[in-house]
Amino acid sequence: MTDIKLTQYSHGAGCGCKISPEVLDEILKTNIAAPDNLKLLVGNHSRDDAAVYDLGNGNALISTTDFFMPIVDDPFEFGRIAAANAISDVYAMGGSPILAIAILGWPVNKLSASVAQNVIAGGRSICAEAGIPLAGGHSIDSPEPIFGLAVNGIVPVNNIKQNNLASAGDYLFLTKPLGVGILTTAEKMGLLEKQHESIAARQMMQLNKAGEAFGKMEAVTALTDVTGFGLLGHVVEMAEGGNVSVEIYPDQIPLIIPELKKYISLKAVPGGTSRNWKSYGHKIGGSPEPIQDHEIAILADPQTSGGLLVAVRPSGVDELRKVLSAFGLADYARPIGRIVAKNPMAVRISPFFN
Repeated sequence: MTDIKLTQYSHGAGCGCKISPEVLDEILKTNIAAPDNLKLLVGNHSRDDAAVYDLGNGNALISTTDFFMPIVDDPFEFGRIAAANAISDVYAMGGSPILAIAILGWPVNKLSASVAQNVIAGGRSICAEAGIPLAGGHSIDSPEPIFGLAVNGIVPVNNIKQNNLASAGDYLFLTKPLGVGILTTAEKMGLLEKQHESIAARQMMQLNKAGEAFGKMEAVTALTDVTGFGLLGHVVEMAEGGNVSVEIYPDQIPLIIPELKKYISLKAVPGGTSRNWKSYGHKIGGSPEPIQDHEIAILADPQTSGGLLVAVRPSGVDELRKVLSAFGLADYARPIGRIVAKNPMAVRISPFFN
């Protein structure tokens, strides 16, 4: 089992496999419509993390799915990462997960069933951490290994959080550091130093449980999780959805390790980063100078099972910090940006990274 390297069997990795925002816009442009059911509170009319359906009893059902190809070589860890990433969408709506079913694509002529069994075991272990059953699923024979979950959750209607309701004056917080894509790419290139091994995997396996607590906070105006579009992609969605703009303070953004710039200089940058920037770079400005390449490499880095991006009114910052501390996230209690009145740029970056 130890000689299995799952990443050798896939052309992409984790949320870096996602279709770029530009291409996704083309796919969806004729398919996005207002909800066709009065009980569908959140659907494909907005670019949110999950669908939400009113159950009529004060609660709503959250429904989501997420799956991808391996981002790590270890089968058990791959299962854990894919499961944590899928469950995150429920937390990003302010809800509590209740049930998951598995999605598995497996190259049965290349990889044994026992390897797939370990992937599913990893997914089941994360479901157990979230307090939910992995209650079945569906599998197909596919050219590359794929794993993920379809997840249902529950949220009181009054606690639903969306990614498009932020208002000018709100502060932005981020609950996990950036750089997962850079580290996993460096590992695949054989460049990752020993002291940095397993750092990305450990972070990707962390559940975003704080999202349910954020859902109970009236002062939290918008919530989403940061995944394959990179931080800037999700900030752009938040800005455009709310008809506002965002100022980002990159020197306040947490980084997974201090040495990210070194790996960037060695070209350990995922292909998804350039696809992301091509899709939305024209919506982002630097002040007073253009954005530097190493800043793009970090801020557009595809994140797998990334942190929650939280917009909160100034009156709620102290309460938010208490929630962060309660979930062991006190290191992320400083704002990384602020919502401002709409201006020609969706996002402005200032000051720059050192």
